[in-house]
Amino acid sequence: MALSLSNFLVTLLTLLSNGLFTAVAAETVTFDWNVGWVRANPDGMAERPVMGINGQWPLPLLNITKGDRVIVNLHNQVRHPAASTSFKLNFTIEQPGTYWYHSHTRGQYPDGLRQQYVVHDPENPYLGQYDQEIPLTLSDWYHDEMPGLLAGFISYKNPTGAEPVPNSALMNDTQNLTVSVQPGKTYFFRLTNIGAFAGQYFWIEGHTMRIIEVDGVYTEPAETDMIYITAAQRYGFLVTAKNDSSANFAMVGSMDTDLFDSFPDTLNYNVTGWLVYDDAAPKPAAALLEEFAPFDDFLLKPQDGMEIYSDVDYSFDLDLKMDNLGDGANYAFFNDITYTTPVVPTLYTALTTGANASDVTVYGGFTSSYVLKKDQIVEIVLNNDDTGKHPFHLHGHNFQVVARADEDWGHYDPSNHTAFPSSPMRRDTLMVRPQSNFVVRFKADNPGIWLFHCHIDWHLASGLAAVMIEAPLELQKTLSIPEDHLAVCRAAGVPVAGNAAGNTIDVLNLKGENKSVAPLPAGFTARGIVALVFSCVSAFLGMAAIAWYGAAPLSSAEVASTKRFILRQNGDTK
Repeated sequence: MALSLSNFLVTLLTLLSNGLFTAVAAETVTFDWNVGWVRANPDGMAERPVMGINGQWPLPLLNITKGDRVIVNLHNQVRHPAASTSFKLNFTIEQPGTYWYHSHTRGQYPDGLRQQYVVHDPENPYLGQYDQEIPLTLSDWYHDEMPGLLAGFISYKNPTGAEPVPNSALMNDTQNLTVSVQPGKTYFFRLTNIGAFAGQYFWIEGHTMRIIEVDGVYTEPAETDMIYITAAQRYGFLVTAKNDSSANFAMVGSMDTDLFDSFPDTLNYNVTGWLVYDDAAPKPAAALLEEFAPFDDFLLKPQDGMEIYSDVDYSFDLDLKMDNLGDGANYAFFNDITYTTPVVPTLYTALTTGANASDVTVYGGFTSSYVLKKDQIVEIVLNNDDTGKHPFHLHGHNFQVVARADEDWGHYDPSNHTAFPSSPMRRDTLMVRPQSNFVVRFKADNPGIWLFHCHIDWHLASGLAAVMIEAPLELQKTLSIPEDHLAVCRAAGVPVAGNAAGNTIDVLNLKGENKSVAPLPAGFTARGIVALVFSCVSAFLGMAAIAWYGAAPLSSAEVASTKRFILRQNGDTK
């Protein structure tokens, strides 16, 4: 499978997606990365190819300090070296916090191309309250590679859109992780869910967690015994070790199985590690819980006390549904549009269409694009008509979590909702509950092309995304694309100018744009598709049997019988 470097760039650094670049002079940290295939067996059940860096997997944990300049010399060796391509990333980081870097194309990050990225803060308000930092990731893991899984997922053979169930849960890309601690010391855990599908419940037996950061934003301290963390979310919390060092304690990640359509006998949806006070002491099995009671993250408050954006300049609804199209496969939709990749990458359209870049038309009819004006206060109302949970991530911004309804609440009603918090928590990833809604607000103060999408990778692949085109005319004045990035696109045959269809003369003419699959005929349902498919298969097998039988040589008795039949039809009774 080819590595699309232009798409890998999209979230090679989640930092890039949060507008963390400034012109501040700083120390320079340089990485030379060769991305290629290696083999790994993180759960001890199945060795498989994974995407590594410099021949190693798990990928390197990145520790950077706020203000550092980062240079990444990236070389693609996923394909045969003769077809490899390279480019350079060069930027300065201004926003501290817990992040992760990952590919966002062709399901590559579940194939291993993801890892945690920490930006340390010399001005961290909690700096004197802990002795050591501990990086920690949770993830789901598949034994099969993503190209085959994706082909089976988006297929007429899977008309209900059942997502592939993971084979295992991992902690720091392994199982049976041990974390050594010393009595009485306080540790700053940086927890990231780098999985493709499952949210996870997380707890440490016998210990309380004090949340101080989510998604790179400091919070007022909030104590809890359990955290629920969706794919792409990050939590920073403090844990103070006990004074008694005679016992070790299980720390557990438990996959949320609500979206799993099946439970294979081999599936262990828990992963257990241990806080180790004494290497010689037993590592006890995790206790079974009768129910999960995680902290309600809507109750979090930002440490800086930033007030709610009360005056909204631009508000729009995104109504979510899952449905079938004419090929029989199941897709995801915002306002009846399933995201379809344009001929020209949207960033290049914004940079090459002049004044028309402010006209949403140039971005195509199948990209769910919204043009935002500089410094507008933008409100997104997400209405979930699906029966599943969806964690939504916004690139380029932290949004204020203004409202989030309970399960089965239905669409957002401006005249009937919970009270807005005066100082809502800011973050960049938020889960909408089944058949419910949420409302988020942000300031459009970061010109760029920013994706808003479900971070369940199966749903992103099936079209659950919208695009924020933020201050495109301002972007034209401030941004230029390095030649090595353009060269990567040209090498892949991707146009770098024009509207969504690649038209550079009449940019309001979308002839030739990529379109989604045509809708199903009226009246068709997923069950009907299944019946139709099996009917067609049965008919095909029946015709094949007839053809096979008819092609077989006749026996001597069958030949004599056939001759007698022909003679009778001709009136000859001999």
